Amino acid sequence: QVQLVESGGGLVQPGGSLRLSCAASVSIFSINYMGWYRQNPGKERELVAVFTSGGTTNYADSVKGRFTISRDNAKNTVSLQIDNVKPEDTAVYYCYAIKVVGATEIDYWGQGTQVTVSS
Repeated sequence: QVQLVESGGGLVQPGGSLRLSCAASVSIFSINYMGWYRQNPGKERELVAVFTSGGTTNYADSVKGRFTISRDNAKNTVSLQIDNVKPEDTAVYYCYAIKVVGATEIDYWGQGTQVTVSS
């Protein structure tokens, strides 16, 4: 079982910055895929930025150059630095992880943290 706890959401003005963090209850070395998704009411949850199983990073085109995903292995956390925020970045941001156990992929979601971009 993996628990993911997000923090760092809130209200930010357009052009501002915000940092989200996701703390895992297990060593993130044991997690094969971990990152951030976001969702607005009535819309599908979408990928924002992730570390893949190969250790590379993937970003949504809409956030490239503004969002940076990073990891702290010692603290078992994955963070998302959000710069130059735009109103369209408003969403609930979810931490997501996949842990492979044998031949089974098990996915986990955090509870979500609200990011609101407004002046």
